[in-house]
Amino acid sequence: MTYISIIVFIVALLGLLISKIKIDKERVRLLNGVKETINYNANPLVDISTGIWLSIIISSLIVWVISISIFFSLAGKQYFIVSPMGTKTAIVTEGIKLVMPLSKISVWDKYIDVRVTTEKMDKDALNELEGQMSPVGIRFVDQVTAKTYPAVRFQLPFDKDSFIKMAIKFRSVSNLVNNTLIPTIKEQLLNTGYMFSAQDYISGEAQNFRQTFEEQLLDGAYKVKKLTVRDTTYEEISQTDINRKVKSIKTSYNVVKVLSNGIPERIPTEITENNILVSQVILDNVALEEAFVKRLENQRDESAKRQLEQQKVKTAKDARERIIAEGERDKAQEKVKQELAQVQVLINKETMLKEEETNKKLAQIQLETERIKANQVKVKADADAYEIRKKVSAGITPEKKLQMELDASVQRLEAISKLTLPTTMFIGSSGSGDSDLLTKLIGADIATKINANNRITTK
Repeated sequence: MTYISIIVFIVALLGLLISKIKIDKERVRLLNGVKETINYNANPLVDISTGIWLSIIISSLIVWVISISIFFSLAGKQYFIVSPMGTKTAIVTEGIKLVMPLSKISVWDKYIDVRVTTEKMDKDALNELEGQMSPVGIRFVDQVTAKTYPAVRFQLPFDKDSFIKMAIKFRSVSNLVNNTLIPTIKEQLLNTGYMFSAQDYISGEAQNFRQTFEEQLLDGAYKVKKLTVRDTTYEEISQTDINRKVKSIKTSYNVVKVLSNGIPERIPTEITENNILVSQVILDNVALEEAFVKRLENQRDESAKRQLEQQKVKTAKDARERIIAEGERDKAQEKVKQELAQVQVLINKETMLKEEETNKKLAQIQLETERIKANQVKVKADADAYEIRKKVSAGITPEKKLQMELDASVQRLEAISKLTLPTTMFIGSSGSGDSDLLTKLIGADIATKINANNRITTK
């Protein structure tokens, strides 16, 4: 619209000027058979009035003024405006905006992407980048070098005052990117590398490394100090029954943050001083130097070999302890078996002893019973003998006496035949001769008979 209005204005102005030029020409005409020569203005624009030309000129001026005073603010853009009077203002929102005519408008991208480019990126992606970097070389605290591949997105200040100040200071996006953003990214990467060791980085501190880098971009660099730590360790080496220890001194460097009232002290950067926001930080890769990687591989192989040897030693020790344990187990089992056998023998002996004691008591009871029965027989026999003697003394005939003695003998024998003798008897004797109950009974009976016969004979 601006260019059209300018073209219309120029054309109208030229038309007005050309219309004022007089071009005299003669023309012959025949009137009532008489030829007349007429002079006239041959300018083709003479018929257009000056008012028309002026109205066109004024209209084009109005359109031009409107076209340069009104514009549409695009999304993702911020505008720095300097009026003809030198007044500075900023537009940070989207929509139709009105500015003073002839103002100088500088367009800034609201978001600025800066990253390390690679061969894999296509041309469209490269064209959209405001800042392109090469890999940033850093050095860890243990003197190991590495190449880093950052990708950072920045956001311009949203408040107008900070944006105007930044726009005046840097003048253009390219100046801001090349002279401030990229150098600040490199500086903070170097500072972050100084706070870590390569060994710690590969041992699980990679996430902390990225976080520290982002924090330093957001709020400024940390003020740090370096500490040297020497750690002495002793590693045991087992050789048969001898334990040896290897002394190892490990020197490490710790970089700690300087605190003030418990809060880390910060060093401001151009990003923080100009209120530029860091909306996204990505660290695509940290490529450690080849020598360190090769050393890590060698350490890994040596560590694997050492662990394998230690495992073999441990396996051998476990095997030896297993054999000893199995021997102790077998010994204990054999001891338990023998003790069980001895206990069984003792139990059998005690059982036999108790059985013998029980049998002895039963035999004694049976002996007493038979002794009582024998005494009963003896008493009965004595009574019968006494009865016979009384009858003989009363005048019984010899034949009757003999018959009575015969009956008494038969009864005695029947009683003896009915007598049940014990199968096991304990008979004591003060002499050296042997005797039994039957012999004693028979002897006692014979003695009784002899005594009775002697009494009868004497009478």
